[in-house]
Amino acid sequence: MPGVSGEREGEARDRIARFPQAKARSLRFTLGAPRSMRVVGGGRRAFFLRSDGPEDFETSLWMSVVDRDGQQHEHEVLLADPKELLADAGREEVPAEELARRERSREGGRGIVAYSVDTAGHRLVFALGGRLWLTQLTQDGLGGETRPLALPPQLAAGHGILNPVISPDGTRVAYTTGRELAVVTIGADFAADAACVAMGLDQGAGDEVRLGLAEFVAGEEMDRYQGFWWSPDSDALLVEAFDAGPEPVWYISDPADPSHPAQARRYARALSSNARVRLLLVRLGSDGSAVSLAQAGWDHRAYEYLAVVRWQKGHAPLLLVQDRRQTHDMVLGLDVSAPGAQSAIGIGVRTLDFAGIEALPALTSRVLSEHEDPQWLDLVPGLPAWTPDGRLAEAVIDREADTTRLAVGGQALSPVGCQLRELLDLGETDALAVVSSDPRSFDLVRFGYDGSLTVLNPRPGVWTASRSGRGIVVSGRTMQEPGVTAWHSLLAPDAHLDALVCAGKAGPQSGVEACARLSSKAADPGFKPNVDFVRLGDDQLFGAVVRPSGSSPWAGEDKLPVLLKPYGGPGFQQVVFSQSYYWESQWWADQGFIVLTADGHGTTGRGPAWDRAIFEDMAQVTLDDQVAAVRALPDLVPQADLSRVAMVGWSYGGFLSALSVLRAPDVVHAACAGAPPTDWTLYDTHYTERYLGLDPEVYRRNSIIDDAPKLRRPLMLIHGFADDNVSVANTLRLSQALMAAGKAHTVLPLTGITHMTNDPIVAENLLLLQRDFLYRALGVQARV
Repeated sequence: MPGVSGEREGEARDRIARFPQAKARSLRFTLGAPRSMRVVGGGRRAFFLRSDGPEDFETSLWMSVVDRDGQQHEHEVLLADPKELLADAGREEVPAEELARRERSREGGRGIVAYSVDTAGHRLVFALGGRLWLTQLTQDGLGGETRPLALPPQLAAGHGILNPVISPDGTRVAYTTGRELAVVTIGADFAADAACVAMGLDQGAGDEVRLGLAEFVAGEEMDRYQGFWWSPDSDALLVEAFDAGPEPVWYISDPADPSHPAQARRYARALSSNARVRLLLVRLGSDGSAVSLAQAGWDHRAYEYLAVVRWQKGHAPLLLVQDRRQTHDMVLGLDVSAPGAQSAIGIGVRTLDFAGIEALPALTSRVLSEHEDPQWLDLVPGLPAWTPDGRLAEAVIDREADTTRLAVGGQALSPVGCQLRELLDLGETDALAVVSSDPRSFDLVRFGYDGSLTVLNPRPGVWTASRSGRGIVVSGRTMQEPGVTAWHSLLAPDAHLDALVCAGKAGPQSGVEACARLSSKAADPGFKPNVDFVRLGDDQLFGAVVRPSGSSPWAGEDKLPVLLKPYGGPGFQQVVFSQSYYWESQWWADQGFIVLTADGHGTTGRGPAWDRAIFEDMAQVTLDDQVAAVRALPDLVPQADLSRVAMVGWSYGGFLSALSVLRAPDVVHAACAGAPPTDWTLYDTHYTERYLGLDPEVYRRNSIIDDAPKLRRPLMLIHGFADDNVSVANTLRLSQALMAAGKAHTVLPLTGITHMTNDPIVAENLLLLQRDFLYRALGVQARV
């Protein structure tokens, strides 16, 4: 039926043509999808966030409930909707510190973007509209009621409520303003709530000092967004205090509005000073006020970075501290029962400056484990941690086996060749983790303490999970389905986790008492990417090739230009088994390109030796990988026209794009470089020094400012002036050097845009402008 086929081709062509707008309006097709899933208590209830539709940025709090009768169906209950709680949710005033946290965590939504739940799963708290909110489940556990909580009367109206966390027993909530740590004791109603400031910074403490917040590099590079942690008994807090005074002062301005003053901020640029970080133990009285203060003791000069804090029931708090070069770390057990922890403070004496914090009595810390590596040590999410029976679980680099492994009690638990990515949970009999044997698949694996291993995901993809009691939520993306798939399952009382069937089936034979799929309201692009997975070159780089679809006017061409679309830098991948990674590549392919994404040395999932091949030479090594991928392509894709090759990328991908036309102009003939870190001395300490060390000459060799006179290919530089991660100074310095060398280039400045580029109009037009630039650069005639 040619008419039907033609109609379908026309529809597919229209959907691909609308992709830039659809992607921008849907926040990369994530709006309306369930996220931030967490199972608590016995496992019958799971909480998650979801907006009401594919273009709705206002995220609500939801609950999935598996019925007590064990039937194979679910109830999805809306617990809190910002549109109902606030008169105008879309105009919510968000504190600057919270905006910074969202930037660090790449949070693009609005409304309820984070929540905290007690251990039993009966109470949840969140911040919204300048207020602190409590959701209390109904007695039957099938619904909830939401109300505001009282705030300390001594704090000014409209103060920022940052990172609220409920105590494990559900009786208290702590939050920070950045200057004060507040504790609210939950009453029967608003009038019965009791709120106070547990401790705060003295008025004489400088603006650079913060309490209860994570410093910049912790959020940006360590994925640690918390600045305080409850004790398992809900009677004390570990609280971070930091002084960013040693860091250089940087300014972010809006050149489009010269009347608006520049914003000063501290930024720990490479080869400069870090913030000074301390950790306090704050014991609370019955009213929530601080009754004693002490600080955690370790050698702060030798170990500048506080990477992990974890306080589990029945165990001493765990700290992971790193030295400046990240070649040595220590796992510390903090003795919170020491006499120093009981040093009483006078009634009403609750304010300190940083010197006063440093003068507090020090708690003893015991070294539980140490690690060394001549290049660097990785942080693995979820580790270190205690098993329920008191064994230390940690990540270890097995150099002989070229494997990052999970070790429990000093013994490797995960096998050789199984690269550990994240620990999700430590149970009584097993560990739940995300690993890769094939770096393209993030597999959900159960490691039994008896040595058994079970892969739980039904097919390759990017998977994760949350587990508590007999309940588990498994979620993931695959090449078979366009969006996130997630199931809330309850295992039968005597069933093993191996019985879990992630594909949504349940029944007595499977050992799953109930299993229900979480619904999604997210859109998808309406087309499936035309992807082939390949291996390239002598190093067998993992690559993905996307060709024009059958509906594209470029389908069937004998020769097409090549578009390289890498990230290419350390610690991240783009060649994975998930459709969402290739939607934009399909749009580019339908504009008339063979699109190639290749993961080179430094990208994750292939082992420590592969990761560390970039040490002190990441620019040349990562560029050489892209060149090798291009040269190997015609053997696999005869359509590839190597006389017309371009590269586009963002962040490290932007750096690699600019680098390619400067150092490999015979291979890459045009580039669009988005937010490129062109001078690595302008990027932060924790990331950059991990890979480049502390020798300024290494930085000069890996930066590209000095390469400016070599430019002889078209280059577009794109950067947001409000980017507080990769400063716009990177692009301006390269542009200045190009101008001084008399080299023509294009600069696309984005006013008010951060590193995330979440403005829908900007995000849409960026794709179109880059396409048209590359058309001109490569001599491609547009087709309709």
